[in-house]
Amino acid sequence: MHASVSRYAGLGLALTLLGCGGGGPTKLGAVLPLSGTASVYGQAIRKGIDLAAEEVNKDPKGPRIEVLIADSGSDPARARKELGRVYDSGASAAIGGVTSAEALAMVEVADDQNRILLSPSASLPQLSGISSNFFRIFPSDFSEGTVMARYAFENLNLRTGVILAKQETYAKGIQQVFTEEFQRKGGKILEVIEFPASGGELGALTERAAMLKPDFVYLAAYAEEVSSMIRDLRARQYPGIILTTSSIAAATTIAKTGEAAEGAYFTQTSFDIEGAKTPDNVKAFVEAFRARYREAPDLYAAHGYDAVRVLVEAIRQGADSPSAFWKGMRSVHEFPGVTGTLQFDDKGDVAKFPHVYIVSGGKALDVEAERQRQIELARKRMQELEDQLRRLQNAGDK
Repeated sequence: MHASVSRYAGLGLALTLLGCGGGGPTKLGAVLPLSGTASVYGQAIRKGIDLAAEEVNKDPKGPRIEVLIADSGSDPARARKELGRVYDSGASAAIGGVTSAEALAMVEVADDQNRILLSPSASLPQLSGISSNFFRIFPSDFSEGTVMARYAFENLNLRTGVILAKQETYAKGIQQVFTEEFQRKGGKILEVIEFPASGGELGALTERAAMLKPDFVYLAAYAEEVSSMIRDLRARQYPGIILTTSSIAAATTIAKTGEAAEGAYFTQTSFDIEGAKTPDNVKAFVEAFRARYREAPDLYAAHGYDAVRVLVEAIRQGADSPSAFWKGMRSVHEFPGVTGTLQFDDKGDVAKFPHVYIVSGGKALDVEAERQRQIELARKRMQELEDQLRRLQNAGDK
């Protein structure tokens, strides 16, 4: 089996055909930011999609699929246009809306054509229930922002903060949730410093944030800006805590930020690839991903993989045509995804609960899981010492 890539003339779409033989494969679409400011997420999601499609087509008992890939260029207007082209090319359903801004722009197209749009990573709270054709496998910012605000106040005992936020749909949504919950707990936000979506020089903003001497700085932006602001704050020897969002969870972002990322906290859904309690399906995914790409998957690659798997499960549940896909999606029940158990509620959301992570040793560690691991190590060490003492006592009695 091999993967071949060809181009549809005049459509700007890459057709990824992975091992499909006869029998009328089901066409699926994927509109991803493979270039532009959000490409770090789109490229990772693409890897997960390609791996999943290859595995699906290797299964002799499963359905056959073709995946039509289009590049949104990190531009919501272009994403909207490309989604229409994907549907027009025969896709029964599509994966898209990697960013919240792209998802908002694409929903209307899905409704116009009455086809399913599944987002692997859009998190804006306003997307919940926006359309009966829209589903997502990433939790809402309401959960992520609330969890981080509570952890900052209750566990880290932080009382004052400054927010640095991009003037963009995703960043505005999550910083508002964080701010409201942190203030509700009794904390104080000294200032919200916003910067244009077009980017620009961030040094003056981080300088302003550091001068206010808050207990923490909360960064709400995408990977490139978050990485830049973290490095800038460290360079200014800001002594407080740095908090951010799952936007930093792309493996390349943590690596790019380097030592400056150490000690930064962020929230994301649990995705543990090395723990003692890692599920077998996650281990198998990680092994296959490493074999194909010579690297470990990050959170976004895992969501790309699950997005394909969920659509294929919908096909198994009877989604044999575009008009039947909605029923197939509603029939997905407790699907064992690598990012957790997946089942959609009446708003098209899944029940996932973010965990707090910390960057340590260049890796993202689940704070609670690491605490439990340290407790277990201490318990085992104590048991070993007790056993040694008992042996010494027995030897003395003789």
